[in-house]
Order: sequence, then C-alpha cells, then structure tokens
Amino acid sequence: MASRTRQQRWRVSWAGTMVVAAVALAPAAAVAAPAKGDWQGYGRDESHARHSPLTEITPANVARLRQVWTYHMRPAGTTGEAIPMPDSVPAKFRTGFSASEATPLVVKGVMYLATPYKRVVALDAATGAERWVFQLPGNDQASTRGVAYWPGGKGAAARIVFGTRSGKLIALDAATGQPAAGFGTGGSVDMKTPEVMNGTRAPLGMSSPPAIYRDVIITGSRVQEMPVKGAAGDVRGWDARTGKLLWTFHTIPQPGEPNFGTWEGDSWQKRSGVNVWTFVLVDDRRGIAYLPIGAPTFDRWGGDRKGQNLYGNSVVAVEAATGKYLWHFQTVHHDIWDVDLPTATLIEVRRGGRTIPAIAVMNKTATLFILDRVTGKPLYDVREVPVPTDTDVPGEQPWPTQPMPVTPPPLARTSYATSDLIDGPPAHRAACEKLVADLTIAPSRPFQPLRADSAVNFFPGSLGGVDWGGGAFDPKSGLYVINVNNLASPQQLARQPDGSWGMKAGYAYFQDAETGNPCQKGPWGELVAVNVDTGAVAWRKVLGKNDDPAFAANGVISAGGPITTASGLTFIGATRDATIRAFETKSGALLWSAPLPASNYGTPMTYQAADGRQMVAAVATGGFAFQPATSDQVVAFAVR
Repeated sequence: MASRTRQQRWRVSWAGTMVVAAVALAPAAAVAAPAKGDWQGYGRDESHARHSPLTEITPANVARLRQVWTYHMRPAGTTGEAIPMPDSVPAKFRTGFSASEATPLVVKGVMYLATPYKRVVALDAATGAERWVFQLPGNDQASTRGVAYWPGGKGAAARIVFGTRSGKLIALDAATGQPAAGFGTGGSVDMKTPEVMNGTRAPLGMSSPPAIYRDVIITGSRVQEMPVKGAAGDVRGWDARTGKLLWTFHTIPQPGEPNFGTWEGDSWQKRSGVNVWTFVLVDDRRGIAYLPIGAPTFDRWGGDRKGQNLYGNSVVAVEAATGKYLWHFQTVHHDIWDVDLPTATLIEVRRGGRTIPAIAVMNKTATLFILDRVTGKPLYDVREVPVPTDTDVPGEQPWPTQPMPVTPPPLARTSYATSDLIDGPPAHRAACEKLVADLTIAPSRPFQPLRADSAVNFFPGSLGGVDWGGGAFDPKSGLYVINVNNLASPQQLARQPDGSWGMKAGYAYFQDAETGNPCQKGPWGELVAVNVDTGAVAWRKVLGKNDDPAFAANGVISAGGPITTASGLTFIGATRDATIRAFETKSGALLWSAPLPASNYGTPMTYQAADGRQMVAAVATGGFAFQPATSDQVVAFAVR
C-alpha cells in the first residue's frame, strides 16, 4: 500500500506540473492591487504577505507612536454572546466579553470589521467613529477572523463579504451595510448544500474570511473535529454578484479525479475534516488559488483511514476561476497529530539573478517548505525521512516517512526527553512533576505516534509551533518573519464505546495550568526571521515579557501574527502579555512597545487615514492561548 501510493504521488505531481506550465503561459488580465494606503484583506491582499508599502512610520520615529482612538465593539447594555456558557466553563472565563481573532480592513478611509457581538461594522479609519452597523440575525456570528472586500465593477457596488458559523455566505453593500441586492436571497447564500453535508446535520461554517479573485468568492470552511463522518471540507467558488455556486474542489479526491486511491477501501466516503479553515491564497496575475488543507477527522487516530490520505495536510493549487486541479504538495502523510497546514504565504525567492514566484507553507510543526508556486516543486531539497512507527494502538499504521526540507530546520521544538523538564521555582517544578505523573507523560521524537499506555508529549502540540496567525514577508530584505511557540500536548488514546479511538484525557498542554508557563526548558515564545533566498535563519528573538522573573529569558506563548512595512518595521501584538511591539525587520531589534487593553490574537494592520497619517490598528480582546476575553476594544496608533 505504501509503495503504491508513493509511486502514484510522484506520477501525479509530474502531470500536475505540466498542467500548471500551460496555465502559467496563458495571458492573464491585470487585477488591481490595493491602493498603497489600504489594507484590503486579512493579509493586506490575497497573497497574505502581510506587508505594507507605507513608510511614514520608520525605525527613527516609531518610538513616538501613541494611541489616538479606541472603538468599543460590544454594544452598550450587552454582556458577551447571547448563547449561555456551559456550567463546566471556569469562572475566570465568564467575563461578559467575547474573543476576536479579527484583523480589520481599511479601504478608501473606511475600516470594516466583524465583531464577536453578532455585528459587522464600518468605521471612519481616522477617528474610529461608526459609519454603519449590520446586525446578524438570531445567534449567528460572522467569521472569527474577519471579512473580505469585493471592489465591484460593471455597475455593481463594492461589497463586504463574509461567512458565518451557521454556514451562511453574506454580502453587504460596502457603502451602506445593507444586504447586497441580487446576491442570493436577501444578500445571503446557504452554504450547507446537500453535496457537502453528506446526508448529515453536521456543523459547517466559516472561521476565516473568504478569498476574492475578480468576480469569484472562494470559501473554505470550519467543520467538526469529531466524529469521523460529517460535512465535507470541500473548497468552493461563488459568483460575487449573484451568489451562484460556480465550482467545487473536492479536498478528498473522488473516483475519476486526480489522486483518487490514497485512502484504504471506502474510508474516504463522508469523511469530514480535510478543510481549509484558515485562508485561501490567490496569485492574481497567474489566476491560481492555493488551498492549505487541514487534517482528516479524527485527527489523532488513523486506524480507520489507512493510507496517505490526500489531500490532507497538503497545499493544493487550482485554477481560481474554475477550481481545476493543478498540483499539490503534501507536508505530512497520514496525519495522526492534528498538525494541519495553517500557515501559507506567497513570497519571492531571488536565485541566480532571477526572481522565482514562490509559496511558503508550514504545518504546526513549524517546518517551512518553500515551493515554486507555479510548479509546486520545492526550491530547497525535501527528503522523505524515516520516523517512528511504534504504537500499541491496534490497527494503527503510521506512515513510515515524512517530508523534511534540508533547510531551514524546524523553527520550533519537535521532541522531548525527561531531562528537558525545567528546573524553575519549586512551585512550578512541583506542578509540572505532578502533571507528568498524573498523565503518565512519556518522551517523544518527531512524529512519534500516540499510544494507549502513556501520554506522548508531542511537540509543538495542538496550539502549534505556528498557527493561523501566519508570517509576514518583506520583499526588500527577503525575510519571512513569524512567531513560534514551544508548547507540547501530552496526548493519550483510549478505545471508545463504538470501537474507535479517541483522546483519553481530552486536550491537555504541558504547562502549569495556573500560570500558563510551559514545563520544559525555554525558550517558550520567539520571533524568527528566515532569509528565503538562502533558507537560513537570519535572526531569532525571545518574544514577550514573562511575569515571573525566573522565566524572563523564556518569553511567552503567542497566537496571531506579525506584519511588516516597507520602512523596515515588523509589528506584532500576539503575545499573552497584552503588548504590541515594533521590531527592526533586518535585525530583530526591539524598537517600541505599548500596552494593549488585552492581547491581540489577530494580526495588527497599518493604513493611511484620510488625513494622510499612517496608522497602526489592532483588535485587543484576549480570549485565546488559555486566557479569558477581557476587552472589546479596537485601538489605533499614530506618530505624535
């Protein structure tokens, strides 16, 4: 089985390359880039490079940044979401605030934002004053990470587009906030169509904004972690004017499609997961969409889905206009660790006097693959490396090798030995030793399969060495900047009543639950820059201020990501310590920091306001990385 699927993979990869060559040579109509002062998408544009060409804020004046306005997302008189919390939720999380991972958009002086209070709002980007508010019906909620902007054209006005957790795709008039006329029914399309629901009533929604390619809205989805059967993770294209379904890409190949046959028997049928829960990327000039696809359900046990499991954990390139398959690259075979593929960025690599259009992708192990984005071929050698396969779970057949680039090495910790337990203050050491004993925590090597007799201390864990926050690419320096975590998940399997295998003790983390400080030696949180032209790590800095002086050199856990600017700055506000920081991109030197009302678990963004000032804004709610939500504020900074 293993030999057959490997041969099949290489045959298909070559065929995919030939298809892409034809696409790359085809002429493509120009697509308007965002205006210099705008931040038109979650990652500024559909490349998700998270890089701004603005230069007013510089390393020389960034220390003069001051907060200039604040917007409160929670409507007056309300406390959090209308849906009550279960009794099992600890009291510290019952704050009356809701968490957001959103990054606002700014287009032509207007900021657009999905709030965690069932509202989408438009603000004056210079002052924070409300322009309009759209209230979602019932208890529905806009995607956690924000909205997308369609510029309109041919008589159609610009629209704000987003998915909801109930599976609706909604388009609003960008000028008024009213449902877009002619889009679906009353400005809304039901994405829970029979062909993706697999005859179930399973959950399907969106946690991230869609991608926009000309007049096509491209959607991923949020589906269940378990049970195995449920809604398909298919990626779809919709008409931005009418909401009509244009195409569907099956993230698990169907009979007759390329790469069918990497799942044992009929284990692919009605399988959930294998979805794009983060961001679809688009190369506008070439008309290619890139789909970073996550793990299959259940993502800790694969005994019922032996095989390579395509397109799980793969980046797949498709024609953005039609959804036609072009090529794929799988970063993990037969994922049984929930490492997904949350991070992807379009970049450029300079080599031998030419510039190669490339894509950087990373699964949660913080392993960086740099690929030619036209052909899918690695720009740095990738080898199939033997990995552990020993497990006491009956029927599990871990894949014997995993792809690893020769350079750069994984950016986060990927193994654990008992000698790695931190010394630290006595109370912290005691809490960690108790955790080891209570969970029967065992050492781990990279891609160590889970077991039933002990909890494999898998690094980097469920939170990920990297996650959906992604990285930022500075084209001038060729540096790819990303925040990484070193935090394990002790994971042990147990047989379930139906004969399948699930988590024995639920989702656990290798940390002191009271302080949030990890139990292994540091560093715990870092900001890392990789030179994509050489594959070498350019610099690595501890990220965040730890409240415990004993751990001052270890940093803190983060969630969210950085942005870069053409003036040579990197901004990030992702840390648990509720601080936004600016670093010099070329050196990693810290230049400025300011407190936030709570942690920013989206990414910051920067834009030029109508009055000409460059501003930096962040949504600061907390509510992730084991913290409660404690704020509802959007804050904006400018030089004074």
